Amino acid sequence: MGAHARLISKKVLLTKHLKLCKQITNFQRKSLSTNNSQYCIDLVRKNDYESFLCTLLLPQAARSSVFALRGFNVETATVNDTVTEQHIGLMRMQFWKDVITKIYQGSPPHHPVAMELYRAVHKHNLSKRWLLRIVEAREQSLNARTFQSVEDVENYAENTASSLLYLTLEALGVKDVNADHAASHIGKAHGIVTLLRATPYNISRQQVMLPMDLTIKHNISHEAILRRSTEQPMKDVIYDIASAAHVHLEKARSFKSNVPKEALPAYLLTAATEAFLRRIQKINFDIFHKHCLKKEPLMPLLLWLQNKRRKY
Repeated sequence: MGAHARLISKKVLLTKHLKLCKQITNFQRKSLSTNNSQYCIDLVRKNDYESFLCTLLLPQAARSSVFALRGFNVETATVNDTVTEQHIGLMRMQFWKDVITKIYQGSPPHHPVAMELYRAVHKHNLSKRWLLRIVEAREQSLNARTFQSVEDVENYAENTASSLLYLTLEALGVKDVNADHAASHIGKAHGIVTLLRATPYNISRQQVMLPMDLTIKHNISHEAILRRSTEQPMKDVIYDIASAAHVHLEKARSFKSNVPKEALPAYLLTAATEAFLRRIQKINFDIFHKHCLKKEPLMPLLLWLQNKRRKY
């Protein structure tokens, strides 16, 4: 491709990116009503912006249902950050377990996320076990001080992020074993990256959630991590964790030729996951580097390109 053609291509992509950003801004301005659907949209936009962007690109028939699922995910994921007493957190988790029970009994409580989740469950016949598995995993994490191993991180990600993807596939009308296998690995990769991205925040709360087997392997103490060490042992821990996420992404892609095209929109988060892995590699796995805290400015464009190219 010649220099002139590359310049034109870049201008086209930039124009598309600016147009997407304008559409998102207009969408946000409209998200001010108090109905249940808009409540879920605003909740996800505020607390999980990348998932908000991904959900906007889903087929319209599934979009509102996935916003309900993502809203439910936000409600349960943020419990640990919004309570100071463990018993209060357990009460919140019990509330959501009761919500799920009532939804499948046909009598959801008058809570905006619960009402939207009820509609989504009955529209798409969503599986109860995935919803319960998310809550139960969050409930168990209230007691956790750290992960003992990378395998523990993977199990937690399977129970939360992967379960959410299974439900998203159901909302898209996809029932396929290869799609589920890909979702399992994508969820694990996303969950591992979420742990990495949350590390500076966790440290600010005097919490070390990095797998203990790796901190022992690389001979770095929790005290050094709490001091935000940038020495090589800390970078080696981050490298090993990031490598585990990369392996799961590659494993998910090994199923691509057998995954139905209808499933691909469910996997859009791989763009955000891979973007972070590329960024952490460029800064030599320094998890406390200022670039780790920045949002990817081109994320709307990256997601649009991935969706258009039918890739993950």
